[in-house]
Amino acid sequence: MDEAASTPEVPHMWRPRTVRMVAYGLGLLIVATFAVLAVILPIDWRPLDRVMLVGFGLVIAAGLHLLGRPRLIAEEDRVLVVNGIRTHVLSWQEILDIQMPEGEPWPCVDLSDGTSLPVMGIQSTDGEPARQAVADFRAMLQSRGEGEEPGLS
Repeated sequence: MDEAASTPEVPHMWRPRTVRMVAYGLGLLIVATFAVLAVILPIDWRPLDRVMLVGFGLVIAAGLHLLGRPRLIAEEDRVLVVNGIRTHVLSWQEILDIQMPEGEPWPCVDLSDGTSLPVMGIQSTDGEPARQAVADFRAMLQSRGEGEEPGLS
């Protein structure tokens, strides 16, 4: 099989399946539960108390959104690593390798400045799809990343 045929086309996005389903499902359940509680509470609860109860459920759902938000987006000229709060925009040449050692929750990309960056958009809880995502990204990295050193083959 041709190496180019096995790599995904750009743009390509990887998102964790299991964590996203749990985060958004739980967020929806919490908001719905707090809304039902706000409706069935005793009459002596004021309207502001009821609104605050639903608002608290929305705050919890917003926190859970941070768990479901991560993704890895490979574009033609750059890579976006979206983690819970921060988004990192990297060029292909900045990324040296991606590694997900056994037992780690997500992979890390090794950067050319000597640091590493966690990629929460691929999660080991997804099992084989996560390993395939790392392999696909590594193949894309080899075809788009920094060229080999002269004299080293």
